[in-house]
Amino acid sequence: MEYFLAVAETRSFTRAAERLHVVQSGVSATIKALERELGVKLFVRGPGGAALTAAGEELRPRALVTIDAARAAKAAVTGARETVTVGILTSINVIDLSAVLVRLYALRPGVSVQLRSAAAGTAGLERQLRDGELDIAFLVFPHEPPPDLRARLVVSVPLVLVVPAGHPLAGAQAVPLSELAGLSFVDCPRGYGNRTVVDNAFSAAGIERTVALEVADIGTLAANVRNGLGVGFLSRSIIDEMGDSGLVTVRITDSDLLWRLYVATSAARAPSAAAQTLLSLIEEASGD
Repeated sequence: MEYFLAVAETRSFTRAAERLHVVQSGVSATIKALERELGVKLFVRGPGGAALTAAGEELRPRALVTIDAARAAKAAVTGARETVTVGILTSINVIDLSAVLVRLYALRPGVSVQLRSAAAGTAGLERQLRDGELDIAFLVFPHEPPPDLRARLVVSVPLVLVVPAGHPLAGAQAVPLSELAGLSFVDCPRGYGNRTVVDNAFSAAGIERTVALEVADIGTLAANVRNGLGVGFLSRSIIDEMGDSGLVTVRITDSDLLWRLYVATSAARAPSAAAQTLLSLIEEASGD
């Protein structure tokens, strides 16, 4: 099953072998044996790589469940440490994750937590969650979460325009989106939740937007706006935490730019006991 998932995730027998640290012939032989045992083809092999067949797509979530169950059984028998892998976004201050982890370690002293971020933001974490690389992920969705994920809303906060103190818009308390046409923006790369929220709003209003600078960190975004490299969008909680007097906030009058943070797991497999405890603690903290 691990060989099958490695090929499914990498779409390549060669890359799967590299990930598993085995020879490619071993991966090919294992997959052939699995296909022979099941009586179906799991992959279509071609110049573009290895693509899952319909049968392979059906097997994938069940393979994840099988492996999770096997690891849980091994941990129960051997007393190995439970591990929970959590996908996180940068610069999140709406929940005190450190305080949550303190409570988790008190309740489950043998647990090990691995925090992971993704270069592609929410899009990358969402993909890793589906592929079984993450047990839990914090994700931002502008609309309803996809049905193949179990997601609970942690917080919903508005985004406001931020401009340097000397900017022509610094004296305005509120403006419509149309007032921002032609301005240069500092924003996160595509795939980040806050970028998606803003892109969707401008697209719905039929306004073109120029992102002159992309940065992957909210603090860096704020610093570049302060230095006049463009305007941007941030939540008030981030701005308040930074205590940045060099930035001025402006409310948008004709669009609800809501940043919705969810905590999610895959609907294809049940969370482990340790992951379920962590989820419960996150829900308690977000409900305070």
